Amino acid sequence: MMQRPVLWRWLAGFILVPVLLFAVYTWVVLHWSYSSGERAGYVQKFSKKGWICKTWEGELAMVSMPGTMSEKFDFTVIDDTVADKINKNLGKRVSLDYEQHKGVPSSCFAETEYFVTDVRVVE
Repeated sequence: MMQRPVLWRWLAGFILVPVLLFAVYTWVVLHWSYSSGERAGYVQKFSKKGWICKTWEGELAMVSMPGTMSEKFDFTVIDDTVADKINKNLGKRVSLDYEQHKGVPSSCFAETEYFVTDVRVVE
């Protein structure tokens, strides 16, 4: 039979190691971008969503030529300052700077892998 302190150390290690590994993985995924870029179009949907972790989720309609079908770009905004800029420019043609983060472990952090970092109005 194991002694009580040894059992507690073993259980603590068994629980803490996976939790620590998950935390490190999540931090790396959220802070190291796979790619970055820019997309231009019209934000046609933008709302704050989530049960516990509230994030701004949006949809950008990218139109290459008038009269053609638009391509949709789903994105996430974590920074409230960027979200305010998007809300102030709804209905205008905008350019969104984004970073792609592959492998985000939960929809609690974002519904998409594209995180918008800045927005500019395109004249």
